[in-house]
Amino acid sequence: MEKIASCEISFTPIGSSDYLDHIEKVLDIIKMTGLEYSIGILSTTIRGSKKEILNLINSIYNELDDICDFSMDIKISNICGCKN
Repeated sequence: MEKIASCEISFTPIGSSDYLDHIEKVLDIIKMTGLEYSIGILSTTIRGSKKEILNLINSIYNELDDICDFSMDIKISNICGCKN
């Protein structure tokens, strides 16, 4: 079994009047992965395999790239305190 990683993502649409819709789109993408997640006030924390986390980041980038300008702050940890 692959080691569990944790990731914190803060997605910020830039110059968009539909910014809430863009944030909801990102949250929908996260929810569709089936990964464990926790939505906070300023960011969302996700746990899963390294491959799943990196695929998620890639999906968010690709899905929103043509929709809006954005900044995405990402922290990834391989020591989330999880046991395999």
